[in-house]
Amino acid sequence: MAKILDDQLEAEMIIAAKDRNAEAFGSLYDAYIKKIYNFVYYKTLNKENAEDITSVVFIKAWEKLPQFKEGSFGAWLYTIARNAVIDHYRREKSTVDIEDCWDLSDGTDFLANIDRGLNLEKIKEAMSELSVQDREILIMRFWQDLSFQEIADQLGKKEGAIKMACGRALKSLKTKIPFALFLLLPGIMQICKKMN
Repeated sequence: MAKILDDQLEAEMIIAAKDRNAEAFGSLYDAYIKKIYNFVYYKTLNKENAEDITSVVFIKAWEKLPQFKEGSFGAWLYTIARNAVIDHYRREKSTVDIEDCWDLSDGTDFLANIDRGLNLEKIKEAMSELSVQDREILIMRFWQDLSFQEIADQLGKKEGAIKMACGRALKSLKTKIPFALFLLLPGIMQICKKMN
């Protein structure tokens, strides 16, 4: 993924935005909105929640921008986004009163769901053996299509360390499940989201 702002221009925009220049912050917003939205969406798998949380991320970034020190602005934003997603799940209560479910029949293919469920259990078991960071690296690499350097910047690690962690995680998964199943099975993002 190409950067919209080069490093020098981004540094200038950060300085101006710290001085409460809304136009400069708007340029930073434009440069990062899609990446942050995609990150949040893959954590929530819900368009409305992703939009709401992404808005919260940029509001918090605007409010806390004077506190931003040197370093990767993108990594700082991802940290805010990660914390906003965690806060969202702490607040969310996904229980529904059975009295509100007036039509339980939805035409679901139960045999397909059973097969998918068995595969999801295999994946869930294999993924649970990975660390939170390794699961996050796999999500960023394979679903968000980020480069190793972009992942390293977001997690505050070196690119080589990210490559090694990704390789170890894939090797671990490969011994337990077919890799194609891991990448293509519907619901894998839901598993990763719940584990993080």
